Amino acid sequence: MSIVSYHISNLLEKMTSTDKDFRFMATNDLMLELQKDSIKLDEDSERKVVTMLLKLLEDKNGEVQNLAVKCLAPLVTKVKEPQVEMMVDVLCSNMMSEREQLRDISSMGLKTVIAELPRSSAGLTLTAGVCRKITAQLITAMGKQEDVSVQLEALDILSDMLGRLSGALVSFHSSLLSSLLPQLTSPRMAVRKRSILALGHLVPCCSPAIFSQLTEHLMTELAKGPPTSMTRTYIQCLATISQQGGHRVGEHLEKLIPMVVKFTSVEDDELREYSFQAFEAFIRRCPKEMSPHVATVTQLCLKFMTFDPNYNYDDEEEEEEEEEEDRMDVEEGIDEESDDEYSDDDDMSWKVRRSSIKCLEALISTRRDLLLSFYSSICPALLARFKEREENVRADVFAAFSTLLRQTRVGSSHHGLITAGSDSAASREEEPAVAMLKKQVPVIVKALHRQLKEKSIRSRQGCFSLLTELAHTVPGALEQHIPALIPGIVFSLTDKSTSSTLRIDSLSFFHVLLLSHPPQAFQPHMQVLLPPVVACVEDSFYKITSEALLVTQQLVRVMRPQGQGATVGGFDPRPFVREVFSVTMKRLKATDIDQEVKERAISCMGHLVCHLGDHLGAELQGILAIFLDRLKNEITRLTAVRTITLVAASPVKTDLSSILSEALSVLGSFLRKNQRVLKLSTLACLTALVTHHTAGIKPSALEPVLGEVPSLVDESDMQLPASNWQPWSLCWIKPFFSSPLCPPPAPPPPAGP
Repeated sequence: MSIVSYHISNLLEKMTSTDKDFRFMATNDLMLELQKDSIKLDEDSERKVVTMLLKLLEDKNGEVQNLAVKCLAPLVTKVKEPQVEMMVDVLCSNMMSEREQLRDISSMGLKTVIAELPRSSAGLTLTAGVCRKITAQLITAMGKQEDVSVQLEALDILSDMLGRLSGALVSFHSSLLSSLLPQLTSPRMAVRKRSILALGHLVPCCSPAIFSQLTEHLMTELAKGPPTSMTRTYIQCLATISQQGGHRVGEHLEKLIPMVVKFTSVEDDELREYSFQAFEAFIRRCPKEMSPHVATVTQLCLKFMTFDPNYNYDDEEEEEEEEEEDRMDVEEGIDEESDDEYSDDDDMSWKVRRSSIKCLEALISTRRDLLLSFYSSICPALLARFKEREENVRADVFAAFSTLLRQTRVGSSHHGLITAGSDSAASREEEPAVAMLKKQVPVIVKALHRQLKEKSIRSRQGCFSLLTELAHTVPGALEQHIPALIPGIVFSLTDKSTSSTLRIDSLSFFHVLLLSHPPQAFQPHMQVLLPPVVACVEDSFYKITSEALLVTQQLVRVMRPQGQGATVGGFDPRPFVREVFSVTMKRLKATDIDQEVKERAISCMGHLVCHLGDHLGAELQGILAIFLDRLKNEITRLTAVRTITLVAASPVKTDLSSILSEALSVLGSFLRKNQRVLKLSTLACLTALVTHHTAGIKPSALEPVLGEVPSLVDESDMQLPASNWQPWSLCWIKPFFSSPLCPPPAPPPPAGP
């Protein structure tokens, strides 16, 4: 007997102990052994292990049962096919047991075995054989109308198997379809839903004939005018097979669409919901075939997105007409009273509104060719629904409008963020969709202004997400509305009930807003904007700190835009410099913080020195010393190189003489590193230093740098000047030769006699 067999035999013996702890430990040890790749079981050991584990599934102790189920997973790949088939036979038999606990644990075991069956060609024989055994017994189990719990377990296992191994069950597809279709008429809702799920998993791998048979069956049943509960099931099944079946449902749409349209007029909220879910699936999977029906579906969606028969919005519309300067706490009180006026747990109309809005979102995302017509029809309707009372539906309204904005941006000439003042921002204003969107900006801001002050965190997150998309799509369009947006931003940053995610979202939107709008738009509000951002920099959660440092960096740019004097346009940055410096310096000095925070603290302080270095006084040398220290650190050196580049090229003309010599030596060593990004950044930094700080550089300090340059110049570089492009390794030398650092050329030797 081999050592492995002997060890396994000992474990099996302990599993028969009357002490539950012995059985538990022995089963746990067996699981660890089976998980080893090196273990090889002989035929006798395989049979004994399988028999014992199946016996332990009936153990009185639940923990031992669960461990036995876990052991089945590695065992499937360690034993031969006959043993796996024996496992499956016993598990299927136990699954139909009258004992509920045994039935549940056996179902878990079957799911575990199915999850471990190989899908590769090497194990296809095993998989096909096991699937045949399981399928035959599951079909029998599904026919047990008298025992619903067995039916549910069988359908659950069948869904798992079809979802993972449908290709191995091709020969059973027809019999499975014949067994599943009758379950759609079961009096139990749970059975019908699981049957729909199983049919959804069957569809992707089934033949066109099987798919047509299923679709024709559903259409035939719907044409008979069944009871509403059955109609709901058939429509839900249609939506599911459309989602899973892809374009194949397209050939049946001419018959399906009129049927589904007819059911939207039935006074049943759930049926309407499923009908719109079916429309959504048709639109996403068959956009081309749906073209003739887009107008019909759009009209239905616009009609039912406002379907709220039990609620009157007139009171809220009157509130919107009040002055925008009302105090926030007064508005919140009104909102709370308004919400308390109506409560009806039985009202399902919100599901109809949500499904119709999701259907509109599907239209917007799949039919960009109709974008201009969407701005005429769908855009105003979505804006009117920003007042939606149900939070879930309101979130979907925001999501649909955000999709409209993304589609507008996708078709434009620039897909990234356009910063304020760029040429691209001006050229894109002429695009028709963007022009139509710009006209709606005041309406959008007015609708969101009130939502930003709501207590609902999810609503505010939706607002910030939508506004971020708007700032990306139409940069500069919110400039006139910044005073209306600031209270909402400040509220989300300072409200104690605000979640970390919402605070991050509001900071992220604020960052995009600062990037896409001119600094002058924010300068009058600096006194209100800066304190909450500074408080976020000091937050204990590193993600909030990181986002706040990005925002602070942009606020520094707002205080004194690049190239402007100390007090341009009457704005004086001096009252704010000390506050920004203190909080950034605290993060810059810290060494026990997240890497992302370290890098952004370096970058933020670099921008502070670049824009406002002349206001830092004696603190400047300490900052430069920290920059030098971060330059020597492998983790932060790339960020430090870029920061020194920024400071060196600053119009403030910061004195770098205290670190120049040592910085040049360190930068020279970077040219030897095998990191392309670091080399390029280093050469850019050297260019800035030699160009702007020649007076402070000693010729001897450049020697280690010049010694590294020849190895960076390749023979192929000689071809580059012809294409008006020069490598960085040559570019930085140009200012060196034109500076006093370069010695004059030696005189030519005297001519011979």
